Amino acid sequence: MPKHRNCNVVRLWAAGQTACSHTHNLYSMEDGSLWSYSLKIGQRTDAGVCVVADYMAGSNGFRSQTTSCHVSRAKGYADMVMNPLVWAQSPMSGLDRRDSGEK
Repeated sequence: MPKHRNCNVVRLWAAGQTACSHTHNLYSMEDGSLWSYSLKIGQRTDAGVCVVADYMAGSNGFRSQTTSCHVSRAKGYADMVMNPLVWAQSPMSGLDRRDSGEK
């Protein structure tokens, strides 16, 4: 897979294509997911709707400065931005709530 700048990774993700940054820290997959390191930060649905989890300081979802930059770029292509607490409960997050200790 060719390596792309971060801005192109999120653009290609929004267009439904796979992409990877030159550092492998930001990438999109065939299933429509968008990842920052090992954290899923977005999902493109089969209908082409782009949803991003707001893992930034202002939403109390801060993970790292780099992830905040990735999320910021992705929000520019998002049809919907979710608070991280809502994202974690959404099937789009891919989280298994049984593993997180939640009921």
